[in-house]
Amino acid sequence: MTIIRGATTIPCDNADEIKKAVKEMLEQIESRNDLKRDEIMSLVFSSTSDIHSYYPAKAAREAGFGLSGSLFSAQEPDIDGSLKLCIRVMLFVEKNFEPRHVYLRGARGLRKDIAQKVQIAIDGPSGSGKSTLARALAKHLNIAYLDTGAMYRACGYKVLEAGVDIQNETKVYDLLLGVKIDIAYEGDEQRTLLDGKDVSGFIRTPEVALAASAVSAYRSVRYHLTEKQREIARRMSCVLDGRDIGTFVLPEADVKIFLTARPEVRAKRRFEELKEKGYAVKPDEILKEIMRRDEQDSTRAVAPLKKADDAVEIDTSDMTADEVLGAILKIVGEKIG
Repeated sequence: MTIIRGATTIPCDNADEIKKAVKEMLEQIESRNDLKRDEIMSLVFSSTSDIHSYYPAKAAREAGFGLSGSLFSAQEPDIDGSLKLCIRVMLFVEKNFEPRHVYLRGARGLRKDIAQKVQIAIDGPSGSGKSTLARALAKHLNIAYLDTGAMYRACGYKVLEAGVDIQNETKVYDLLLGVKIDIAYEGDEQRTLLDGKDVSGFIRTPEVALAASAVSAYRSVRYHLTEKQREIARRMSCVLDGRDIGTFVLPEADVKIFLTARPEVRAKRRFEELKEKGYAVKPDEILKEIMRRDEQDSTRAVAPLKKADDAVEIDTSDMTADEVLGAILKIVGEKIG
């Protein structure tokens, strides 16, 4: 017999949230351990004292688990300092094997010794929706999100601000050599700090985007920032998005996704984004910029934009953000094990 442990958290004491969290946890346990549901002898749930709306065992039964075995739910005593809104489970399985335990959302910190550290790489061209989906995925999985593009944008912004010839690699390198780029978090939002100054609100213009693409082609700049990104990824579970995450930054990432979309779709998305932020832009100019960035990013000598051989490609042209997130979550569930 084998015992598999799992735990997850919910954002609030709500029946729908309990059902969704229990289903997600059990399906990941099933996937990562290559289980058949009739192999599960029993499931024993416990939940913290702030969960009252719905029995996790009942949610499991409704999700199709425990139909051939026993189910049990208990409520844990109230302990000061314990994790809030947490659901735990133990699965008793009749076969013998090395179990892979599953700790999701806020429960990841409960057992750092057995909870899996996950690296997820999302690559793709400009305007494919990488940042939006990477941020949503990280929030759903309750792990860190690192917007690597913001780091390159900060470098591009610095070059433009200093008036340095962006085509002169030596001068660009000399300028950026002493620059300090840091990442900080305010709630779920990543802030990009350039020499201690928060430049998050200044690095999303088309001019800075092109400058970022130009400086990212320089080997010295790319290697410097890549090492910083790898250092962050080694410390924690995280989602990184960019153009070379799965091929260069994290070639051993657990999950690799390549998002793409038709150029005119990407241009329309970028136009709406910039228009909403108050920038005076024209659709045809945005399309030209998208095409120019595609050319720059895919032909640069160092770590060009390309799909990793083991990445799963998703064309988002005719998909909503929720549909793309759902597709990625399914891939994550299948890949991580």
